[in-house]
Amino acid sequence: MGEETTDLAHERRHPGTIGEVFWAFLRLGVTSFGGPVAHLGFFRETFVTRRKWFSDEAYADLVALCQFLPGPASSQVGMALGLQRAGIGGLLAAWFAFTMPSAIVLVAFAFGIASFSADTGMGWLSGLKAAAVAVVAQAVLGMAKNLTPDAKRATIAGAAMIIILLIPNPFVQVAAIVLGGLIGLAWLRGEAARGGVATSPDAVKDADAGERPGGGNMLPHIGVRISRRVGGVALTAFVLLLVALPILTAVTDDASLRLVDVFYRAGALVFGGGHVVLPLLEVETVATGLVGHDSFLAGYGAAQAVPGPLFTFAAFLGASAISGPTGLIGAGIALVAIFLPAALLVIGALPFWERLRRAPSVRRALMGVNAAVVGILAAALYDPVFTQGITSPATLALAVAVFIAQVKWKLPAWAAVIAAGLIGFMFL
Repeated sequence: MGEETTDLAHERRHPGTIGEVFWAFLRLGVTSFGGPVAHLGFFRETFVTRRKWFSDEAYADLVALCQFLPGPASSQVGMALGLQRAGIGGLLAAWFAFTMPSAIVLVAFAFGIASFSADTGMGWLSGLKAAAVAVVAQAVLGMAKNLTPDAKRATIAGAAMIIILLIPNPFVQVAAIVLGGLIGLAWLRGEAARGGVATSPDAVKDADAGERPGGGNMLPHIGVRISRRVGGVALTAFVLLLVALPILTAVTDDASLRLVDVFYRAGALVFGGGHVVLPLLEVETVATGLVGHDSFLAGYGAAQAVPGPLFTFAAFLGASAISGPTGLIGAGIALVAIFLPAALLVIGALPFWERLRRAPSVRRALMGVNAAVVGILAAALYDPVFTQGITSPATLALAVAVFIAQVKWKLPAWAAVIAAGLIGFMFL
């Protein structure tokens, strides 16, 4: 009997395998163009709609948590998905598979292997950006259906969208989430009593899959694979590294420690991720003479044309460093250092988040937070996804075609992205 209980507990701790996580994220790593908001759309399409690892509600809870944390939000969501599926090994597999394709391309570009003109042959990039519009639109509509099914939550989402569009700032995004949570806590008592999400056969199936057999609670289970003790250790390590690295760098004047310090602080202190990290990286690398200004701009341009997280720009900067570790060693140090805070925060926050989110008052707040997340994604669908992706009638037509292919013809997102890139290369 004890052995059976142990086996069941092991299954709940590890519902998937590291290999399964790796291959799922590797496909995303080579096809997920369009920036962090588009990545969240790809993740939802893959892990909520197709693989059904999460319900929309549980996925939105993860997105909300990662919006609160500093660092690359989409990469942190990916790490959390891998952690849920296969433990710490799954987290590492998700990060490695999603990050390495773009990092390899950017390091190759730093070595001069990849050379292309910014004025020629970029129609494929226009096609990929148009596809990202369709992917994000599908994600926003799908999440809105489940997470804002009534007037109150639709109002919260609309208010969050308006706030973000009028005041485009990463800290305002955090404020919108907090405000959504406070409004939900005070205003959504009746909605919480009715279950909180729009019910459908798929939603019920997802919710059932996340709970223990015989459980009466229909709350989708995130499935944290680590203890609060391990989470506490991770949070302690995050703070200690943030404090100790600058001190050790100043005392030892070691070039490798300096590189770690620069990129660790960039990953630890920037909210919003993506483009928001670029000003800090420019100050820390160009202004200090670590990387030339022209190289920085060239690498930034190349980073726009590759899939995966923009934080892989760190690999280019590490490979292009003028002094200290450079080449492959510099790229490896910079890449690991900039993503390490994100991993420590995910490991540290999730065990407490999983328990906290189950309190009734917290559930009401999370309903408001989830609605606010829908509004934030809707705002991002307009700017920057739509404003940068739809630059002509042709790109609008391509985005509409990709949207119909995905929604009505059930074409996988990765296939739609590749097709859009090829069409853009030939016709745009």
